[in-house]
Amino acid sequence: MKILIVSFKKIILSLVIFLIALTVLLCSFYIIKDTMAQIEEKKLPIYCVDTKEKKIAISFDAAWGQIYTREILDILDKYNVKTTFFLVGFWVDKHPDLVKEIYARGHEIGNHSTTHPKMSLLSKEEITKELEITSEKIEKIIDKKPTVFRPPFGDYNNTLIETAQSLGYYTIQWDVDSLDWKEIGVEHVVDRVVKNTKNGSIVLFHNNAKYITQYLPLVLEKLQSQGYKIVPISELIYKKDYEMDSTGRQKRINKDNKIDN
Repeated sequence: MKILIVSFKKIILSLVIFLIALTVLLCSFYIIKDTMAQIEEKKLPIYCVDTKEKKIAISFDAAWGQIYTREILDILDKYNVKTTFFLVGFWVDKHPDLVKEIYARGHEIGNHSTTHPKMSLLSKEEITKELEITSEKIEKIIDKKPTVFRPPFGDYNNTLIETAQSLGYYTIQWDVDSLDWKEIGVEHVVDRVVKNTKNGSIVLFHNNAKYITQYLPLVLEKLQSQGYKIVPISELIYKKDYEMDSTGRQKRINKDNKIDN
């Protein structure tokens, strides 16, 4: 009898251990599955474009300052280059004449928010307000709604990208950061930009950077001498039939639903 009781206890103990192990295994499975789902669902802005063409885009963020803007436009005219200017709402308020001139000279106007906040901290409603207010200001001046948007500080999350998309925007980042805001010299900016630019790159500059009128001609000369065609961002990115890889690079999908190589 004692032997049967001991055996029964062992069976019960083994069963309990098995159930505990099974529970832990199932919990681990669902945790991993949920984590993988979150990773897979993460939205990315467009950092660059996968293309065989020697085509790139140069962009300028304008939030504070304007003293170099007309000289930038003159330099771009000299090299027959069209670019994209991302404008903050309060900059538009202060310089409507420059907004009009940037557009009149053939450059694209992009949305850069209204108050330059960290937009990943905002609700969907607050994000919508940031985008729509500046869009209305720009449209009032140039009679055209912007379709590209760059979040301040490069700060984003899924809510931001999804909200911007619902409002008709492509959210744009960059893969070549000039770091011109650090003001560490002309040569450094030129070397950094030229070295890191490749087919489909999006380059980030700021319109109020200290040495911009000195390094911009050098950058344009070097990139053009390497055969790059410089276009506004909306002429570089794919508008349909594309996928995003894990680095934020747009990849074209062909008719057979395969990614072009």
